Amino acid sequence: MELGLYTFADMRPDALNRSQNTNQRIKDLLEEIELADQLGLDVFGIGEHHRPDYAVSAPAIILAAAAVKTKTIRLSSAVTVLSSDDPVRVFQDFATVDQLSSGRAEIMVGRGSFIESYPLFGYDLSDYDELFSEKLELLLKLNQTDILSWKGKHRPSFENKGVYPRPFQNSLPVWIAAGGTPASAVRAANLKLPLALAIIGGMPGQFVPFIKLYRQTAERNGQNPDELQVSINSHVYIAENSNQAADELYPAYATMMNRIGQERGWSPLSRQQFEYSRSPKGALLAGSPQEVIDKILYEHELFGNTRFLAQMSMGNIPHHKILKSIELYGNIVAPAVRKALGK
Repeated sequence: MELGLYTFADMRPDALNRSQNTNQRIKDLLEEIELADQLGLDVFGIGEHHRPDYAVSAPAIILAAAAVKTKTIRLSSAVTVLSSDDPVRVFQDFATVDQLSSGRAEIMVGRGSFIESYPLFGYDLSDYDELFSEKLELLLKLNQTDILSWKGKHRPSFENKGVYPRPFQNSLPVWIAAGGTPASAVRAANLKLPLALAIIGGMPGQFVPFIKLYRQTAERNGQNPDELQVSINSHVYIAENSNQAADELYPAYATMMNRIGQERGWSPLSRQQFEYSRSPKGALLAGSPQEVIDKILYEHELFGNTRFLAQMSMGNIPHHKILKSIELYGNIVAPAVRKALGK
């Protein structure tokens, strides 16, 4: 199983100078990626957002910078909001990252958990699903051949045009990212694409039917179940002991979740709910290295996933503590998980 990290590059909510805040956050992000690479982690993903509370709206640019600073780690978006983007430009951007990294780029596509990009780029939310379906179709065709013709509803048509540069790999790995909607599992299976599931609340066990649906649909389509790729993406924070991890994470985590919750009508996150979420079968992996090892292995028993990505730099946790958490993940958690799985 591959082990990696992903982030949305949260901004400091208390910073007075947004420009300096963004500058420092991006520098910190590159340091996180370099450390993950040095520790031998497998993947680093960066999310796309168009809001003041996140520093990255163009993941490919950050990944390009990371490509020349790293040696082995795979570099992915997490996610690219394909519905409000141009598939031609997305492909060109990530093909460029792939060339810079000598074949380590990936694209994780989704419709986005926030909607700011739709009006920003002139799209109607009533076309939410249709936009994604059509643009994903074009992206996959671009990934198969360098010269093609295209005619669609939401993007200008073109005839017999070449799209360059081509990636260093034969084709770019494209994952579908989902939050648990059954249609997403069916779509990924029908398109024969790997599936990334974000579990950021509730109990992981409740998502087992979702992964079963993906595998059953893929098998009906003639795919080998042993070759299916599934990533589980979760909130993670690691400290030397359980109480330290909880005490360090809770204030920043609650602030972050409550900020989003105000927009979505969620109840405020209490310390009791936080503790329940980080219990042995909860969705939050926050604790000592051994607690996180146990939960990663527990989720692997549930899903048989081939990848696990930890969203670690969340909210306003100080940068040095995030680096320490990454060190514990790379030096203790990852080796133990790989040993337990015989890898």
